[in-house]
Amino acid sequence: MLCLLLALGGDPVWQLLAYQRDAIPAGQWWRLLSANFLHLGWYHLLLNLAGLWTLVLLCPEPVPAWDWLLRLLVLGLGVTVGIHFWAPQWHGYVGFSGVLHGLFLLGLLPQALRRDRIALAGLACLAGKLAWEAFSGVPISDEQALGGRVAQEAHWFGIIAALCYAAVAGLLRQGQKAAG
Repeated sequence: MLCLLLALGGDPVWQLLAYQRDAIPAGQWWRLLSANFLHLGWYHLLLNLAGLWTLVLLCPEPVPAWDWLLRLLVLGLGVTVGIHFWAPQWHGYVGFSGVLHGLFLLGLLPQALRRDRIALAGLACLAGKLAWEAFSGVPISDEQALGGRVAQEAHWFGIIAALCYAAVAGLLRQGQKAAG
């Protein structure tokens, strides 16, 4: 819903919330999170929303609302902080796909650890997609359809942030079980 509402705000909302490298040192820190909920256009938004619905179908286990919000916060910041410090070629960024990659990992991993074949196949597809992008790049047709360059680095930063989140959440759960 948030992505749809922001898209309806048009260019003024985009100008206020998109990640802009020069705006961060000037104190506009909110862009590190808000950029993840903006898109290059309607096609880009619909593609990410379709990915989110696919995630919901593949990962039916309920996740508490606070955990969803924490995941969005950690993954969103992980993506744009990663871009800010380790991808200096990006002066601007919008999109949800980095967060979405991380959400897929977090959603599929628990099922895969229980040897769920669909989750294992999903993780294999995710790894294959990332490997393809790393070695072959993003197809030009994807960039033409989206209306801009695809920040494949965002996908990697989303995965790295998800791995960090999973490690910390796993440690916290183990600590709670040991204390309980």
